[in-house]
Amino acid sequence: MKMTPYINLPGTCREALHFYAEHLGAETLFQMTYDQMPDPKLMPPGLKGDCILHATVSLGETQLHAADVPNAEPMRSAYLTLSVDSNEEAERIYAALSADDQIFMKLQVTFFAHRFAQLRDQFGVNWMLLHPRPMPPMA
Repeated sequence: MKMTPYINLPGTCREALHFYAEHLGAETLFQMTYDQMPDPKLMPPGLKGDCILHATVSLGETQLHAADVPNAEPMRSAYLTLSVDSNEEAERIYAALSADDQIFMKLQVTFFAHRFAQLRDQFGVNWMLLHPRPMPPMA
């Protein structure tokens, strides 16, 4: 079994994918617009034809799916978690994702992480950023 996150955005998917490529190294593997659908009558109201119907993105070791959906609301209870290998990488990504957005927990040292943060980016996507500490084995 494999679980793949799918994010819905309100017409900002293309911009988000470009941002994630620039700042997180994401690579778009597949992308289809609403204009490319076989039946244009299925086009939802409120979106333009060049909006993203479906995209598959490679982000680190994970794939992420994304689309533009009319009236999509930002995520509230789910987070995409990025685990990184250095404090410097955590700080760089934190600076990019938190530029003008909601920070729930500033980047900081915790008992379980060299660096940890929770935030919502400019596209409404919630992120946890983690540079983990080695944890003792479970008993």
